Amino acid sequence: MTAPTADASQPAVPYGTPDAPRIAVRGEARLEVDPEIARIGITVAARGRDRRSALDDLTRRNAVVLDLVKSYADAVERLETGAFSITPELTKHGRGERVRTYHGSVHVTAELTDFTALGELTTRLADLELTRVDGPWWALRPDSPAHREARKKAVREAVQRAREYAEALGTTLSALVELADIGAESAPPPYPQAPGRARTAAFGAAENAVTPLDLEPQRQRVHAQINARFTMVPPQL
Repeated sequence: MTAPTADASQPAVPYGTPDAPRIAVRGEARLEVDPEIARIGITVAARGRDRRSALDDLTRRNAVVLDLVKSYADAVERLETGAFSITPELTKHGRGERVRTYHGSVHVTAELTDFTALGELTTRLADLELTRVDGPWWALRPDSPAHREARKKAVREAVQRAREYAEALGTTLSALVELADIGAESAPPPYPQAPGRARTAAFGAAENAVTPLDLEPQRQRVHAQINARFTMVPPQL
């Protein structure tokens, strides 16, 4: 009769021994830093009695928007065109498929790093004919140094906490056994939405030039959590 074997899919429980007792702690860090980028969404619209006139107006307005954004050169890090549509609107009454008008739209996304230019560009875009501006959404880059600093701070806190536990027992740490992100062995959490407040400028054009918006960057919160396990010198209890 063979002895039962442990399930290989189950991780070993990280218990210590009297000769090498273990300490398990969690390190956590929360930082507030200035954003590095700001995203705005731009929607250009057109409407015409026939498909060609709607498409021509949409093409012209889209070109004006792109030229305006590109004129800010180094302040714009990314410019992308998203959804485009030309949609017929049928008459509500009468028989048959009679088209009343055509609606067209193009969505453009711009990412800026110069927040001084952001307010001026947003205002000038909102002043264009049948152009809508949404945003800004403030964010950090994925490789921002703020993420690295938060992780380092979380590790330092874990080490400090473990040392305090060991000191309370009159002993010291001897070795690091494990260091892992929270949830590293489980399914990753859903991707968070881009942080920041959204402001919207409605369709329409102003009669006169308007003063640039004063946009205050929203501070970004960076959070890091880790689990750490250490062995310590056996305390004299």
